[in-house]
Amino acid sequence: MNNIMYKSDISITPRDLSDLFRASGIKRPYDDLERLQQMMEHANIFITAWDGIRIVGVARGLTDFSYCCYLSDLAVDKAYQHQGIGKKLIEQVQQEISKEVALILLSAPDAIDYYPKIGFDKADNGFIIKRTK
Repeated sequence: MNNIMYKSDISITPRDLSDLFRASGIKRPYDDLERLQQMMEHANIFITAWDGIRIVGVARGLTDFSYCCYLSDLAVDKAYQHQGIGKKLIEQVQQEISKEVALILLSAPDAIDYYPKIGFDKADNGFIIKRTK
């Protein structure tokens, strides 16, 4: 993990994001490159983790930089998981949004136990209207 670099000033292609999502195991619209492009373009926060020239992680968020930030994607290549990269990506997000901004997310079922380990409190007061597409 010592060689992992975190960057918020690098653009990646939709194919790069698709490949990372697949490698991480997160469920996203892998084959809809246009949608992935829009997901990147409309994010306020987009931080990537790199091992040399290989992208190994991403944190993508939507925020007003004042009150709340929705962390819409946290994905780390399975070959790089359990090394603290996800936690470090979240720390990078927190640095960008400041301490007065709440960080909110919806967890994938497989990651429910992960988030409390890195400082998130479980919230029972949330609601969702699920996407239909």
